[in-house]
Amino acid sequence: MKKPSEIRTVFGNNLRILSKDFASITGLAHDLGINRTQFNRYLSGESFPRPDILAIICDFFKVDARILLEPLSDDANGAADQLDPFLSEFFMNSGGILSEQTFPSGFYRFSRRSFIDPDLFVIGLVYVSRNGGNTYLKGYETKKAMCIQHLPTQPEYREFRGLMMQQEEGIAFMASRKNTMTASFNYLNRVTSFHNNFWLGYTTRTVPEGAGALRTTRLVYEHIPQTTSAVLDAARNTGFYKVDQLEPFHRRLLRPEEPFT
Repeated sequence: MKKPSEIRTVFGNNLRILSKDFASITGLAHDLGINRTQFNRYLSGESFPRPDILAIICDFFKVDARILLEPLSDDANGAADQLDPFLSEFFMNSGGILSEQTFPSGFYRFSRRSFIDPDLFVIGLVYVSRNGGNTYLKGYETKKAMCIQHLPTQPEYREFRGLMMQQEEGIAFMASRKNTMTASFNYLNRVTSFHNNFWLGYTTRTVPEGAGALRTTRLVYEHIPQTTSAVLDAARNTGFYKVDQLEPFHRRLLRPEEPFT
């Protein structure tokens, strides 16, 4: 049987591993609803939480109470433990964990050609976050796009989410709206830029082949400054745009005059 001091040490080590992908310990403690000073005691192994606090921590990181007893590896909080063993070693092995350095958390502006009207381009905003070692994406379809498709425009219907994975060269993710039976497959790879904050790839809709129907197009992601003013400005400027209204570097990367091959 482990001594209390051993349990505190194991839990502290595990909690540090689970917390390493978060930009701010203060912000993480706030999200958990735990006093920062007390959270530091957990991290240092000075104390361990009450059962109700432990339940909050386990639920937040999608782990169970074994974090009190069993050491985690640096990647043990990854999605591999959350997939069926039949798939985990094929999709989310240790190399599939997407690091903060490779693809930082935060807000991204994206642009691509519209699937609905190929003469227009979509500019959108997504938020990338991490939880329990997984990297998630969340965003909203534009109201105009939903109207054109005769779909509800309330936020709960426009919201889409995705799970991101590291690839040998780049990043892949699937994204879908809630309670729908369509999705998109997306691939991105970092490109050279002044601030090293641009990714270029493509997105593909899961729809049947049809005459004249656009199913795959180039996709650009830009990690924007994480300030309130920059995020609000990006949010206000989402929607449909003509090619000459695109940001110059987005337009350069999208190469609208060249068909996607």
